[in-house]
Formats: sequence, C-alpha cells, structure tokens
Amino acid sequence: MLINLFVGTLVISLTVIVHTLGLVVVANIMNAIAERRPIHGYRRKVAAMIAVMYALFAIHTVEIWIWAAVYFHLDAITLFEDALYFSAITFSTLGYGDSLIEDQWQLLAGLEGISGFLLIGWSTAYLVSASTRLGPFQAGKHF
Repeated sequence: MLINLFVGTLVISLTVIVHTLGLVVVANIMNAIAERRPIHGYRRKVAAMIAVMYALFAIHTVEIWIWAAVYFHLDAITLFEDALYFSAITFSTLGYGDSLIEDQWQLLAGLEGISGFLLIGWSTAYLVSASTRLGPFQAGKHF
C-alpha cells in the first residue's frame, strides 16, 4: 500500500507540473496572439476557443500517457496499449471495468482517477475563464 501511495504521489506531482506548465504555455500563446491582433469577431473568438480546447486535450493526453507508462513500467499491465486504454478510462473516471490492473496496484489506479478528476476540473475552470476573456462570452452576461 505504501508503494502505491509513494508512486501515486510522484506521478500526481509530475502531472500537476505538466498541467501547470501546459496552461502557462497556452495562456502565453493566446496572450501573444491577442496582443498582435486583438480577437474581435465571432469567428475569431470561436477559433480561439477551439485552439484552447485542443491545447487542453493535448495536455490531458500527455498526462494519460504518463500514467500509462508508469503502469507499463511497473508491470501492472503487460501491454502498453492496454495500459494506455486503462489510463484513459481511469483518468477520465469512466471506469468501464473491461480493463483491469494487477491487484497490488489498484490503489494507484484510484489515485489516477482522483487526479484526473481534479485536473479535468482545473481545465474546465481555465476554459470558462478563457471563454469570458478571449472567447465569444462576456463576463456578467447571461444566456
């Protein structure tokens, strides 16, 4: 159990660093684009939001691959493709139950689920903030 907590803490720390740096890069790129040419007009705002969505998706993809690599390296899942699938459904908290991990690493998988839930929530908060700052929505307006 302690090894699960230790490995989980390390991987969570790594994915939080990846997420933080990813969001900083996305924010810097979007700010640089907005400074060069302000994002006016519905089409440009929608395009900016699509770019932010793809960037967030890329960040989560990297994080899922990190977890998959850990599972594979620990021999918790024998095939990397299976580890990647397991990581994707665990990170997103879908948990279909059709892919399993070795019993001794189940706590680690639970930690990935909690981590993924929090990181996806963080991305959602960032997306809401970006949509009111750069995107087609304005703060204080209702639908």
